[in-house]
Amino acid sequence: MPRLPALEVLATVLDQDSFISWDQPVEQPNATAEYAAQLARARERTSLDEAVVTGEGRLAGRRVAAVASEFGFLAGSIGSAAGERLTQAFERATLEGLPMLASPSSGGTRMQEGTSAFIQMVKIGQAVAAHRRAGLPYLVYLRDPTTGGVLASWGSLGHLTVAEPGALIGFLGPRVREVILGTPFPEGVQTAENLTRRGVIDGVVPLEGLRETAIGALEVLTSAQEPPGEHVADTVVTDRPAWSSVEATRRSDRPGLRELLQHGATRFIALRGTGSGESDLTVILGLARLAGVSCVLVGQDRRAQQDDYLGPAALRVAQRGFALAEELDLPLVTVIDTPGADLSTEAEHGGMAGEIARCLAKLATVEVPVVSVILGEGTGGGALALMPADRTVCAENGWIAPLPPEGASAIVHRDSSQAAQMAEAHHIRAVDLLALGAVDEIVPERPDAADEPEAFCQRILVATASHLGELLSQTHEARMAARHNRYRRMR
Repeated sequence: MPRLPALEVLATVLDQDSFISWDQPVEQPNATAEYAAQLARARERTSLDEAVVTGEGRLAGRRVAAVASEFGFLAGSIGSAAGERLTQAFERATLEGLPMLASPSSGGTRMQEGTSAFIQMVKIGQAVAAHRRAGLPYLVYLRDPTTGGVLASWGSLGHLTVAEPGALIGFLGPRVREVILGTPFPEGVQTAENLTRRGVIDGVVPLEGLRETAIGALEVLTSAQEPPGEHVADTVVTDRPAWSSVEATRRSDRPGLRELLQHGATRFIALRGTGSGESDLTVILGLARLAGVSCVLVGQDRRAQQDDYLGPAALRVAQRGFALAEELDLPLVTVIDTPGADLSTEAEHGGMAGEIARCLAKLATVEVPVVSVILGEGTGGGALALMPADRTVCAENGWIAPLPPEGASAIVHRDSSQAAQMAEAHHIRAVDLLALGAVDEIVPERPDAADEPEAFCQRILVATASHLGELLSQTHEARMAARHNRYRRMR
């Protein structure tokens, strides 16, 4: 595929004529005559003095820092001069409080410089980590190809990482693999599309779509929090039997998380997988803008669970979201809608119980405001894993139970015939959860969310954003103490 020049990428993404270079003349290490000649030819061919360009520009009027590889300059390889240039760019972006847009395209370490070039990756990674610790967004666009030490450092540390369609992305270049091991990779392993499916990167975006993706992400990550005005909870709810709520949440046409986003999110930037090679689509993770409030959203997708149960990897995806919210200092919204966690051998081998425990512990102690939304079914540990929060909003037919009522009946009565009675006896309804103190607001269904999906979703989102706004106005100490006391006093 044709390889995109660095300056063309920046010109396509940034506001027109807004890029300002930060690059200073480079100091190359002592080079052999052959290496010096290679550098001279690379300068002549690309009209650049190194394999990376750095600077700043505007993105929809917002000031941002930007770095990009030039593959035409010695295959975009990183030596000491390029490593120093990248490090200085991240340090300056951190000092000036700027989001960073990065677009690697590289064969990795510059072999002409050897180990000294290889070790540059440590200081680059150190500078990226400091930028992230400062709570500044880091967005990465991987271009064809990105391999070696570049992928293993600044190419893999983004809050959001997307890639050029068809790009070769991999730790070990295919030619090197074949020389070392004697066999090539199977076809398709090191493609952007495969790595997206595997949960290594977040998606595939053509260059012409990259600007909108970056604008959307930064809108969520840097916009002021503007929650809706005073919200008065609707307290008129029907005292309906527990089993009727169970049946309502199992309707195939009931709105789920996808509809919630469709009808109410002004922005949603999806993230895929754990970033470590696991992907479970029963959980949706992303950066969201909901009724004027930016947040990290982690929710269970009822549609995906028609084919697959919620597995341990889904909860590891959720934990990526928890960590992201904390690092970016964004509130967290969790959405509960699950018939239950996977009960398979694979789930046991994957540590399902441990992942539930880790979700519970992290949500109970995460440093940012948390609102959980019980949207529909809430069966077992898979549901409870996303429930701990400062505030919980519950759909009128939403429910939480340790087992599906049929399972509880099977334990007590040896068959499922008493499911409706068990649902009533276990106090699973929204009104029961409100009385327990586990729910703060019930959002009415008139009479069923499936009959009014758009209006229902908008009510849920307004209630959620209102609670987020109240939490954002509290001191950290008061909010954390209230969350602890909320669960400590439940009996």
